[in-house]
Amino acid sequence: MTQVLEKPVQTAPAVSRAERTARRRALLEWIAVHSLGVAAALFFALPFVFVFLTSLMSDSQALSRDLVPHTWEWGNYRQVFATPGFLTWWKNTLVYAGLGTVLTVVSSLPVAYALAKFRFRGRNLSLMLVISMMMLPPQVVVIPMYLFWAKQLGLSGTLWPLIVPMAFGDAFSIFLLRQFLMTIPNEYVDAAKVDGCGDLRTLVRVVLPMAKPGIAAVALFQFFYAWNDYFGPQIYASENPGAWTLSYGLESFKGAHHTDWNLTMAATVLVMAPVILVFFFAQKAFVEGVTLTGVKG
Repeated sequence: MTQVLEKPVQTAPAVSRAERTARRRALLEWIAVHSLGVAAALFFALPFVFVFLTSLMSDSQALSRDLVPHTWEWGNYRQVFATPGFLTWWKNTLVYAGLGTVLTVVSSLPVAYALAKFRFRGRNLSLMLVISMMMLPPQVVVIPMYLFWAKQLGLSGTLWPLIVPMAFGDAFSIFLLRQFLMTIPNEYVDAAKVDGCGDLRTLVRVVLPMAKPGIAAVALFQFFYAWNDYFGPQIYASENPGAWTLSYGLESFKGAHHTDWNLTMAATVLVMAPVILVFFFAQKAFVEGVTLTGVKG
């Protein structure tokens, strides 16, 4: 009876030691495999952490070498929001990014569908023209475009010269959507046409539901571009503070608070936060859409 009771007492430490050794080995293997990824993540995350911590410091501490706030000054964000014009910049940016994204997707999808699924003479030439437009820097045409919008149409001091062109398609969005639509089998399109669907109905009822990841990727690219755009608002809206966006208004805010680094960092956090949140919640569709665009040429 005593031998039966002593046996588990002797083996229990051995089993526990073996489990600890296996866990330690698995942890070391995980660190070895993911060390580069962890280092890259820290490399990209540390600047955001620094900006956030600085935004919560007092005026004097923000000019010191301290890395962690002594007192968490959440009132800095209220002070930024109370700055005259900041909410107007926020509203203008939402209109510019939101409306521009919708117009870009709606105008680019039919063109991409035609280039991906239609067979017509000059199809390859049309694709080459789209690609060539991607190679044209916007600075090349900024002077004639400004003369057209400002002198001919009188729309200087507004964001409409930046929003309206998005209703006529975007070369990068067309190319990206075309590459994604190439991955959709033609059998689905042929089956829809056999059932009596026209091209527009096939696009809306069949292709559109299957192209959601690609559309999400294009929409995010366009939203990020419009949200962070500094060059366009500087050219067309600089003369009217009521039409400034966050990216352009942040430069004015920084000039007015050049010694208040805590307030400047708080404004920077408020500008970055929507983009980070949008990507965080839509990253799965974004990564899937970008990945599948290169599956088939």
